Amino acid sequence: MRKQRGMTQQEVADKSDMTRPHYTMVEISTRDSSISVAMRIARTLRFRWTKFFKKKSNETIG
Repeated sequence: MRKQRGMTQQEVADKSDMTRPHYTMVEISTRDSSISVAMRIARTLRFRWTKFFKKKSNETIG
């Protein structure tokens, strides 16, 4: 989404009120996102914040 919008990680981080390293970890899925962080990033990139959690809701517990 970020690349489609032509934004850098720093731009998204700044507009989402977070550090670039934090944003990067969320983007590459090495850090889970809280609902508030998901909402801020989604607002910046103009998509539904629930998209962050759809993938995980389809996973099964093994």
